[in-house]
Parts: sequence; C-alpha cells; structure tokens
Amino acid sequence: MKLDDVILELCAAAGPAGFEESVSRLIEDKLRPYVDEIKSDVMGNLIAVKRCGKENAPSVLLDAHMDEIGLMVTGHENGYLRFNSLGGIDPRMLPAAEVTVLTEKPIYGVIDVMPPHALSSGDMSKALGIDDLYIDIGMSEDEAKAAVPVGTPCVYGCGAFRMGEDSICGKSLDDRSCAAIIIRTMEALSEKTRDVDVYCLFSVQEEIGLRGAVTGAFGIAPDYAIILDVTFGKTPDVPEYKCLKMGGGPAIAVGPNTNRAFTRKIIDKAVSCGIDYQLEVLPGNSGTNAWAIQTSRMGVATAIVSLPLKYMHSPVETCLVSDGEKIVNLLSEFFSDAGEVL
Repeated sequence: MKLDDVILELCAAAGPAGFEESVSRLIEDKLRPYVDEIKSDVMGNLIAVKRCGKENAPSVLLDAHMDEIGLMVTGHENGYLRFNSLGGIDPRMLPAAEVTVLTEKPIYGVIDVMPPHALSSGDMSKALGIDDLYIDIGMSEDEAKAAVPVGTPCVYGCGAFRMGEDSICGKSLDDRSCAAIIIRTMEALSEKTRDVDVYCLFSVQEEIGLRGAVTGAFGIAPDYAIILDVTFGKTPDVPEYKCLKMGGGPAIAVGPNTNRAFTRKIIDKAVSCGIDYQLEVLPGNSGTNAWAIQTSRMGVATAIVSLPLKYMHSPVETCLVSDGEKIVNLLSEFFSDAGEVL
C-alpha cells in the first residue's frame, strides 16, 4: 500500500481523545495481515506484535498515538452548542471553522463568527476565547437538545488532501501520519528476516496527558521503544533553531527523554544506509509519549523519531510524504538486523 493513501484514509476518520474507536478499527483492518496478534486493552489502545520466532529475542515497541485534538459539547443556547476543548485546541483556529459533531449520525456545523463590518477596531485585534464561541448546526433549541446530548465530541470538519506533488494537508496528521508510517513499516518488515519481536502500540488519549501510553507500555513491558510523533516543521515565521527542515528526513531526538546508546544505533543505521536525517535537541520533556514510556516499569530504552509538520494543532497541518517514506525506510532497515546491535 502507498503511504500517502494510508495517511489520507486515517485522517478522514474521526477520533478525538477518549473517542478513538473508529480510528482503531480502521488501523486494525490495515495492520492485521502483517502481525501475529492484535488486540485492544481496557483503555482502548490497539496493541499488535510480530514475533521473530527466536527464544528470548529482544522486544522493540513502535508507538504512535491515534487520538486527535477536538471539542466536546457542554450545553445549548438558542439552538447553538456551547463547547470546550479536548486537548490543545488553539482558539485562534476556531472562528468560522467547519466541525463534525460526532452523534450517531454525524452532524455538520460551523463555529460562529461576527462579520468584520460589525466589529470595532478594538474587537478586530482581539483573539476570542472558547467561552465566546458557539457551534451553529442550523437547528432550533429543542431540535439541538434532542439531536446533540451534552458530552458529544466534535472534530474539525475536514479530512486531509494532497497539496502539490509531495504534501498532504488536513486535520489529525498529528499523529495519524505516524500511525500510517507504522503500518507501512510492518508491511515492509513482512518481507524481511528479523531477529527481534516488534510490538506496535497505537495509543489513546495522548492529547490529554499521554494516558494510553502509560498503561500500554506497562502491559507490553518492551526492552526498547521508538516513539513516532510529529515535530515543528520550518515555516518563514519561525526561527530556525526552533524547528526542523521540511524534506530533511526524520528528526531523531537527542536529550534526557531518550536513551543515548539506543538513539546512537538508529543514527548509525541512517548513516550506513544513506538515509537523510536531522537531529532534534530536546533538553527536557519531549511532549511525546516517550515521557511516559521511558519510565515505565523499570525503565525502557527509548528513542524518538519525528516527522516534520507545519501548522501543528490546526485543521491544515501539513507534512511531506517523502519525509514519511524516509522514516519507513529507516525503521525497516533498522529492524532487519536490530538483534545484532541491541
């Protein structure tokens, strides 16, 4: 399967933090041919394993979270929906945004926005907070209360689409792009001899506190873990030292949230295979599931490999497919002889 096709399909699904079931089912369908076992745990994490068949083989975990940022309905007002955030929503993104309200039969709506003609010059310069906004679903008060119970989740109303020859743009590329990379990696490994057991953790609720990673890693108890997530891609308005180059290949993290020896082996593999990569300096909390997985049980030797992404936590997140393919190449090459170096 092609990586870009998988990314587009995963991003079209709706799965905000705590409501990831439809995404999990989709990933399970795509992953099942390439693993020996696949199951869900009580948290909703999707866990799979491909064993190498060797006794006492090292175990390496690949993790990507499958939840996305979203909204949750908290009340009704004159037919409009009040809401709050699920995860790190930027309120600047919300006025005039299209949303999908995840009722049994999804309802489409828009977030209200006043026309500029009705705003004062002072209002024009203000960023609205979530408490100032409502979702318009085109219903009366009674209709809205009957159709949309409080507690209903919502997501941005777009999926993702191709942009130019190499870009994909849309919602939930954080972190569905990396979930797709794991699926493609497992497909590639199905044609290779391995000497390690490869576990896959598609974790839930990362956007509200790394919650799925805590329980998922504890249950798997891997020897090593590679966390796949997105990182800040270069745009004209961001200083170079705060971001990574789009098209520069995987960003391999260095810092206390990673194991230096394990990370060095991944870098060495990139060098020996001629795979483009770049270093990402993370002097503290990486903001990824590595923060939870590294300290699981008695500790897990952890590395972070990230996909550069523009416009993170917006409905127009943008990545390069070629960067994702380089990560697939790096991981499949690494796993082909990982047991010899671990």
